[in-house]
Amino acid sequence: MGWMLEDRTIPILETERLTMRFGGLTALNRVNFRMNQGVLWFLIGPNGAGKTTFFNVVTGKLRPSEGKVRFMGEVITGMSIHEIARKGIGRTFQIPNLFGNLTVYANIMIAAQKRTRSFNPFSSESKGIDRETTEMALKTAGLIEKRNTIAGSLSHGEKRKLELGIALALNPKLLLLDEPTAGLNDVETKEMAQLLKQISGEISLLVIEHDIEFMREIAEVIMVFHKGTVLAEGSLAEIEQDERVKRVYLEGVEG
Repeated sequence: MGWMLEDRTIPILETERLTMRFGGLTALNRVNFRMNQGVLWFLIGPNGAGKTTFFNVVTGKLRPSEGKVRFMGEVITGMSIHEIARKGIGRTFQIPNLFGNLTVYANIMIAAQKRTRSFNPFSSESKGIDRETTEMALKTAGLIEKRNTIAGSLSHGEKRKLELGIALALNPKLLLLDEPTAGLNDVETKEMAQLLKQISGEISLLVIEHDIEFMREIAEVIMVFHKGTVLAEGSLAEIEQDERVKRVYLEGVEG
């Protein structure tokens, strides 16, 4: 059992004129987006640009004011968070959300049990599949040796890995990562880069990030948000040479 990409000719995620208003504030303004499968895609932009709002709309936490979201060609606009998760979209957050009093293994097992609507705790077949999924997620996240460790006692970098392992146990086709390197040291950041490279061949990844050097190692496509719209899209080299991006984002980060 594993995570496999499907037909790469079908865009995994598309948005059409996606708009999100909060009273008089327009957080997303007619965003048209198309993400192919198997591409490690980054979403950057200054604070308040609309990045997290975009994630919230895609995952069903917010219902857009206008526009559509398509996942694997299917319109998912208006579906609940749980319906969208069952379709195959997973997410991590800036602050890891874990059961701190449970072991690493238990945290991932709980996620494995949730991945289907019809989980039967008394079925030996279900239990076998859940154990297999849990072991695979532990191995992929590099947490085999930490399986019996209480989650609350992990280092910050290990908690990041555990959150990723939990997301993998839900068997996503698309995984949205919100600043996965936040709070990591240089060694942990390199480990995270290697980990994302490894899983990107099997799961499509869309990542909010601010660390330019981290993106330099693994980014394939970067999309820049500014004031709720797509300002630019391209490789990191193209983005770094874009004068509009320099004015609104890169110079502020480097300074």
